[in-house]
Amino acid sequence: MTNKKQITVTRPLLPELAELTPLLERIWESGRLTNGGQFHAELEQQLCDYLGVSHLSLFTNGTLALVTALQALRIRGEVITTPYSFVATSHALLWNKLRPVFVDIEPETFNLDPAQIEAAITPETTAILPVHCYGVPANIDEIQRVADIYGLKVIYDAAHAFGVRHRGQSLLEAGDLSVLSFHATKVFNTFEGGALVCPDAKTKQRVDYLKNFGFADEVTVVAPGINGKMNEFQAAVGLLQLARIDEAIADRRRLYHRYQRLVSGLDGLELMPEPDGTDWNYAYCPLLVGPGFPVTRDALYDRFRQQDILVRRYFYPLITDFPMYRQARQLPLPNARAMSERILCLPLYPGLSDGDFERVSAVLQAAAGRG
Repeated sequence: MTNKKQITVTRPLLPELAELTPLLERIWESGRLTNGGQFHAELEQQLCDYLGVSHLSLFTNGTLALVTALQALRIRGEVITTPYSFVATSHALLWNKLRPVFVDIEPETFNLDPAQIEAAITPETTAILPVHCYGVPANIDEIQRVADIYGLKVIYDAAHAFGVRHRGQSLLEAGDLSVLSFHATKVFNTFEGGALVCPDAKTKQRVDYLKNFGFADEVTVVAPGINGKMNEFQAAVGLLQLARIDEAIADRRRLYHRYQRLVSGLDGLELMPEPDGTDWNYAYCPLLVGPGFPVTRDALYDRFRQQDILVRRYFYPLITDFPMYRQARQLPLPNARAMSERILCLPLYPGLSDGDFERVSAVLQAAAGRG
């Protein structure tokens, strides 16, 4: 272990405290801390404008948004999803007493393979839950084609896809609903937080009821809802974050290109290419460690840890390896398994210093026999 500072795989973007203080004073003056205050309304509108969507409902976190999305569309039975994601994706299914069915991913995109979906459909299948992994667009056209043939709903876990545009349009408009996370580790954060992107005002109204215990008005409860509302403090932070989000994404892009130049000179390592036709957000820096590299992925992971560089194996192990999913129905998962055993996400965030980048570089160079 070294005495150097710890480098994490990501670091939250934070506003200046001096910028936050006036907004806190306005919250204190209003006395309204939650239940759709002024900052909540402002952030919903500003996010719609920035993201290029018509309707958006804020949540206290992305997981509750995903749980609510399944409720809003009245999903039942089986839902086809990916084993290559954070566990919140499939946990939301279990919380809704739904049965996940896991199918393989495309090795080029790390996303659900549409060619595998049709083989997994049964009379019990009601929906597809794909993920835009690392903010890379899933094959939205083919997924929708299969969904239309079989009358299935499509809910996108877009936790990684804040601000991503695909073929000139917001990626968040794909499917029936899209779910965002504003967790501290994400490109855009409100400390904790999330949102549900809705296709129309009627769907947003139902979502708004569900996230507020099901209340339609003071005396009318229309559904067994939950308390998923975003508070005023989170919304205030979000307004400040949104003002600098383009600068933050530009910083991420610059660092990603720097990593590309580094990795291009090291045999056996491959950085995920930027997706075609996409304005990407550079949410992660996925590195694939191949058999041509002198050390294994896990040995490289250990080398980073020894230098207090907390790279992460996003996503390892597969969701299907966790005890609560081992009995779930699944098709063969060779691509997901192979990717999970090769992946290593490198530190990537605004403010990563030149010195910290050189520390990451030094570990890779040494492991490649060039140190």
